[in-house]
Amino acid sequence: MTARDGGDRTLGEAAGISSRSSSAATVMPALTVTISLLGLGLLWSLAANTWPSRAFPGPGEVWQVLLREAASGDLFYHLGATLGRVAAAYFVAMIVGSAIGILLGSYRRADRFFNPWVILFLNIPALVIIVLAYIWFGLNEAAAIGAVAVNKIPNVVVTMREGARALDPSYAEMAAVYRFGPLDRLRHILLPQLQPYLAAASRSGIALIWKIVLVVELLGRSNGVGFQIHLYFQLFDVAAILAYTLAFVAVMLVIELLLVQPVERHATRWRRRPA
Repeated sequence: MTARDGGDRTLGEAAGISSRSSSAATVMPALTVTISLLGLGLLWSLAANTWPSRAFPGPGEVWQVLLREAASGDLFYHLGATLGRVAAAYFVAMIVGSAIGILLGSYRRADRFFNPWVILFLNIPALVIIVLAYIWFGLNEAAAIGAVAVNKIPNVVVTMREGARALDPSYAEMAAVYRFGPLDRLRHILLPQLQPYLAAASRSGIALIWKIVLVVELLGRSNGVGFQIHLYFQLFDVAAILAYTLAFVAVMLVIELLLVQPVERHATRWRRRPA
């Protein structure tokens, strides 16, 4: 066997080991999450059987309600309505908040002037904004989505402002030397440096927005998960409340695992060191 054959074999073995390691790294977290959730379900079942009560149904009863609502189509209809509002409010909040945050982080005078505004909106309760939006603009979708977005925009502004303040000026100087155009500056200079802050604002944004959407639906919408939870609260149907809650949490977990995390890994692939 020649030295070249031996080297190719070594490279092949290394690639195989790397592939197996990557597969193991993917399978193990999923297995851990599955075992953890099964353990939680078992603990829930034991607690429900130990203290039987209508106010604390077991997972089996909640599962039956979930299947019933899914079979009737109500579950998917209300989940779709809520997801549509979450998506609309999320994009509005991220676009508007990111633009304002980058501007404030880039211009100190503007930041000093508008900082009291940011602090004010950060501390206004979400409930107040929702109620005022419904009073001023009526019980409609625009008011609902706008109220949710306004609640989230200040958080995005604060996060992106810190990202703009942390920008390395040497990269801007390099871009000037190589005469980068506006799009090249955005793609190769600005976005890579702001990516961790965008990821933080996005991750916290999804978690906060869907919770506020439920309040919006509870107060002034005739569909959605929040509306259903309010309806079953009036009927004191805890199993149905838990069924809709867990269904929507499951949807958000799927979005996190299949959309948010892959996009984040793709966006940070340039940071990884070559093996």
